Amino acid sequence: MKKRLAMIVVAVSAIVILAGCAGKVGRARYYTLNLPAPPDPPIAENAHATVAIREFRAPAYLRQKAIVYKPSPEQIGFYAYHRWAVDPCDFVTDSIIDRLGATGTFSHVKRYDGQPDAEYVVSGRLEKLEEIDYDGGVKVEVAVSAQMTRLDTGTIVWSKAVSEVGVVNQHDVRAVVSEMSHTMERAIEKLLTPVPGALPAASGAATNRN
Repeated sequence: MKKRLAMIVVAVSAIVILAGCAGKVGRARYYTLNLPAPPDPPIAENAHATVAIREFRAPAYLRQKAIVYKPSPEQIGFYAYHRWAVDPCDFVTDSIIDRLGATGTFSHVKRYDGQPDAEYVVSGRLEKLEEIDYDGGVKVEVAVSAQMTRLDTGTIVWSKAVSEVGVVNQHDVRAVVSEMSHTMERAIEKLLTPVPGALPAASGAATNRN
């Protein structure tokens, strides 16, 4: 009986130790991009155009929720325990909405919901958001493209694509994500400069369709 009890104690102890080790090794860490809040929009009495922003798309590998690194131009890797808490596509979409709204160029800026109540629609794509581990040092690359379409005619009135690279001074995932935030800020600023605005109202055509 004592021998059996001792075996049970040893087995339980082993399970506890293994569980503790597994918790340390497999504990996921979650991150999000962090951009400064845009300034309050100026008073724009002559702003009449309305715009809706579709959710930005991205290559499938960027939507796996794991932070991406590239050890070579041909190879893509994923951090097993370092993941995005917020989908980068959602983050970029909301950032574009906030920054276009802050320009005062448009009378209304919102996320596209399929309703024909906006005169212009912006569609975009997050092309790259990854750590680069080749060609010396550690870098991050962010690439974003977008276009604005007049909803009633389907005419593309503006399009642009940008790419930015940032240098990471410390090979640590937190440092990588921090530099991704700085690089994303520059990329979005470059994408929206000049602001895709100064557009005439679409004569109510988009709001009067059945």
